[in-house]
Amino acid sequence: MRYLALACDYDGTLAVHNHVADGTVAALERLRASGRKLILVTGRRLDELLNVFPQVHLFDRVVAENGALLYRPATREEKPLGCPPPEKLVRALRDHGVEPLAVGRVMIATWQPHETTALGAIRDLGLDLRVAFNKGAVMVMPSGVNKATGLAAALKELELSPHNVARIGDAENDHSFLKQCEYSAAVANALPAVKESVDSCTAGAHGDGVVELIDEMVATDLGGREQLLERHHLLFGTRDNGAEVRVRPYGANLLIAGPSGSGKSSAATAFLERLIEHEYQFCVIDPEGDYATFEGAVVLGNSLAAPEVDEVIRLLKDPDRNVIVNLLGLPLADRPSFFLTLLPRLQEMRATTGRPHWVVIDEAHHLLPTPWHPGDLVMSQELEGLVLITVHPEHVAPAFLGLVDVVVAVGHSPETTLRQFCLALGETPPALTP
Repeated sequence: MRYLALACDYDGTLAVHNHVADGTVAALERLRASGRKLILVTGRRLDELLNVFPQVHLFDRVVAENGALLYRPATREEKPLGCPPPEKLVRALRDHGVEPLAVGRVMIATWQPHETTALGAIRDLGLDLRVAFNKGAVMVMPSGVNKATGLAAALKELELSPHNVARIGDAENDHSFLKQCEYSAAVANALPAVKESVDSCTAGAHGDGVVELIDEMVATDLGGREQLLERHHLLFGTRDNGAEVRVRPYGANLLIAGPSGSGKSSAATAFLERLIEHEYQFCVIDPEGDYATFEGAVVLGNSLAAPEVDEVIRLLKDPDRNVIVNLLGLPLADRPSFFLTLLPRLQEMRATTGRPHWVVIDEAHHLLPTPWHPGDLVMSQELEGLVLITVHPEHVAPAFLGLVDVVVAVGHSPETTLRQFCLALGETPPALTP
């Protein structure tokens, strides 16, 4: 499953005039029943939200006050994500006759046209605060705090990556968190600027649009929307004519193959750097320590100490951490069995968090040798996001070779490498041009 959570705005998206329709609530329940999580991201103050939305318990996290407060409905715990409003600013706004004026845990809220008064008071008092807008609402916030930062805090607690989240909104204060996640949608009643910035718009307005998105997530995991997500595709290289070669970040398996010294590691390293750049998490299985000095990942294990499977999984629980599993400390004969113990654990983790997004298997002909036949446990889920690196594709287990979508043949004789790959699968090698 790619989309493990939905992040949703409240006013104008989920709700109309403080009310969430019964059909929308039923759709939220369907999404939860599918094993996915719900995150509410709203500009409202928490006490105000709780008064108008009794079904808030359906959400795993609530980001309130435009990103300044994190709420856990299951335990009713609150976590401010900024400093309390300065009392001197509240007094100044009241002295200037700003009405209505609501003071939250972090945010101060009012309505237009009081933004001019608020900006003037912030300037006169020398405060590091900013003003945000939401269809006439005026919110005074700490600098650097918005719906995106609030959502990031919620995802951190849920051990989810933004790449596994869909989101939907309608107004200008939704821009930041709409840009943050893998797939973005706007309801039909959204502001034109919001519609222009998202991947798609729903046919229905308000809660009807949310229901549309939820039903598609449950039915197809948004599988029919890949053509809208080319902005996420990873640059692998360029052709002689300058055309870019890109790889889908989800649902693809790569084989990088060629003779020793042909540049396989360079190609793989460049790909890992792209993953870091785009914040996709990876785990590299490194039998010979070739990635021991790679920057941007935690290296677990060395020539003196073997890695432990539990430690690999513990490190990967942080969505921002990449892991290289160095197997030099294991006897050569024990490395395949270690990998076959680790792989089901990685699959289990993917089922609940969608991560690691990529598993890179160096020396694949050693870890997945031709005679090996994977058991039901290993192949019980779709294996995607694999990179197999090998000198000998013909010596890799056919069950894994058959998963490959893209072959990168490196070296002076790519036709030989492609022939070996095809013959190992019983396929006719392609006719190649220079």
